[in-house]
Amino acid sequence: MPEAPPLAVSMGDPAGIGPEIIAKAWAARRPHRLAPFFAVGDPRAVKQVWDGPIVPITDPDQAVAAFEDGLPVIAAADAGEVVPGMPDIDGARCALQSLELAAGLARSCAAGAVVTGPVSKKQLYDIGFTYPGQTEFVAERCGVARENAVMMLAGPTLRVVPITTHIPLKSVAATISIELIVAKARATARGLQRNFGIAAPRLAFAGFNPHAGEGGAIGTEEIEYLIPAIEQLKAEGIDADGPFAADTMFHPRARALYDVALCLYHDQALIPIKTLHFDEGVNMTLGLPIVRTSPDHGTAFGIAGQNRAEPGAMIAAIRMAAQAAAVRRASTIQ
Repeated sequence: MPEAPPLAVSMGDPAGIGPEIIAKAWAARRPHRLAPFFAVGDPRAVKQVWDGPIVPITDPDQAVAAFEDGLPVIAAADAGEVVPGMPDIDGARCALQSLELAAGLARSCAAGAVVTGPVSKKQLYDIGFTYPGQTEFVAERCGVARENAVMMLAGPTLRVVPITTHIPLKSVAATISIELIVAKARATARGLQRNFGIAAPRLAFAGFNPHAGEGGAIGTEEIEYLIPAIEQLKAEGIDADGPFAADTMFHPRARALYDVALCLYHDQALIPIKTLHFDEGVNMTLGLPIVRTSPDHGTAFGIAGQNRAEPGAMIAAIRMAAQAAAVRRASTIQ
């Protein structure tokens, strides 16, 4: 097998904690046995929050050789005057250009995967960003339709997929459909095969209503959408089960019965994963031709520049990206 290319890590918003946790991940590379990676963004954002060694590089091929000497950084854009905790338009433009370059390097196979640092959606929206988040942006750059890209949150003992993501709760019932559920489930099953080497993934579906609708007594979404979707998936040979009452799905005995829990709205999926694995949760996009992960937290502007940011989720995202890339290289499932 050829030597694995280094991972590309976009810094995210330069005024957030992204630069700090990337630098701390590099500092912890040996005890965590992290694969070589390089940061993409404005090196000054790292220098503002860290006094460790930085090695400027211009090509991913230089990252492996530089990795033991310092944090390799490809300068992607000028973030202007970086003040930790104070995001601005220049920083948002830098975050977007860094994301664009890092994803492009992964698409061209110059990087083995892309790990994306946390961004501020508000700041990106202010510069004309029209995507719900980085997931949808990377998917489009990879030529993948939004409905075929899946946001999965993963920790050591739980994986969850929200079938709808950043929409108001009142809009969920009108958004879900049999087609959407089936598309997300197919991409999830294939993603677990490609990225984790799980030959026959077990998918468990959470009900939309309390007690999974009680047979229609507390809502009919399970009858109208979930059950037909699950039956269709089973007919396709996918191990799909449910719908189950969401309040009984996340205790240890229940989690042992499935490889991923699919939930119909954002908080139904993210509350359990963040409760169990707040400091080590990873956001992985399934359904892409590349591996993309991200720490499952935001920019934390309130603590940026104070040396208080925990790098655990970034370390976990780098590790998971490297493992998934290795599984893909060794697999016949492409």
